[in-house]
Amino acid sequence: MQVVLVLALAALAVAAPSVNPGSMSAHDLRTQAIIQTVNNAKTSWTAGVNTRFVNASASFIKSQMGAKLTGGPKLPIIDITPSNAIPTDFDARVQWGSICPSTKEVRDQAACGSCWAFGAVEALTDRFCIASNGAKQPHISAEDLLTCCGFSCGDGCNGGYPESAWQWFQRTGAVTGGNYNTKQGCSPYSIPNCDHHTTGKYAPCGAEGPTPACKKSCESGYATPYSQDKQFAKSAYGIPSSVEKIQTEIMTNGPVEGAFSVYEDFLSYKTGVYSHTTGQMLGGHAIKVLGWGVDNGTPYWWVANSWNEDWGDNGFFKIKRGNNECGIESGMVAGLAKV
Repeated sequence: MQVVLVLALAALAVAAPSVNPGSMSAHDLRTQAIIQTVNNAKTSWTAGVNTRFVNASASFIKSQMGAKLTGGPKLPIIDITPSNAIPTDFDARVQWGSICPSTKEVRDQAACGSCWAFGAVEALTDRFCIASNGAKQPHISAEDLLTCCGFSCGDGCNGGYPESAWQWFQRTGAVTGGNYNTKQGCSPYSIPNCDHHTTGKYAPCGAEGPTPACKKSCESGYATPYSQDKQFAKSAYGIPSSVEKIQTEIMTNGPVEGAFSVYEDFLSYKTGVYSHTTGQMLGGHAIKVLGWGVDNGTPYWWVANSWNEDWGDNGFFKIKRGNNECGIESGMVAGLAKV
């Protein structure tokens, strides 16, 4: 496939009049070649330009893959009895969206390798609402988890372990906090939403900075003290890699956190069911898995990314289900909310 990519790059420079290779960065030229290779292959998905990665530096791209896939703690694998009534299609946004708007949310990790924290807080936020039937809806803070779960979770913006995040929820808890733009809660995210396309609604992404400092106090004006704002999980566990057991867990308790290996072509995902087609591996990435279905005969998982709604399918994507695509089915973790 690498030979195909090289040929596509050469063809792009000669045959595509709308593209001026001399005005494009090496990264953008390679992206255009990857897009052409994927779309010419007529697979189950379509590639295109995502503004988040236009003219992006190698360091920024690397920063977006912050899930450490090996070397972390091992959570106990729970025993799940597969349901006898697993539907063909399931979407947490449809199932619980009317009472739990967080199921529809797309957050932005910005210029920080904090996906491991975002996948965790997104899933736990949903699980609080689902477990309480909408009565309790704390928006769990990615900032608090990222900055205060230090060495035990990994290395902040330089990456962390999804398993450690759930252990932190169980042992220490996390406070509430909104996105950079909304600022609600005790500890909102301090790194601004961003893209690399300067005419978009978000400012250009800067270079990845140091992990923000842990602040064990709430924002000025927030009424609840930090220690009293803590939200806890009552358990933390790994989920068996069986498709039916993963499905049963999601439809019973809500979305889960997953992690998988990211390849270059994934950055250009737009629609359809992603499966690795071309390009080199970039690193590990954590996300929120919220459902499943079948698209033109291809089974998939529905996933919420943390690269804002300008990326992919309004911030979401589908990835092939049933063959452990890029390791997606062997890296799912969760826990029960303590409501």
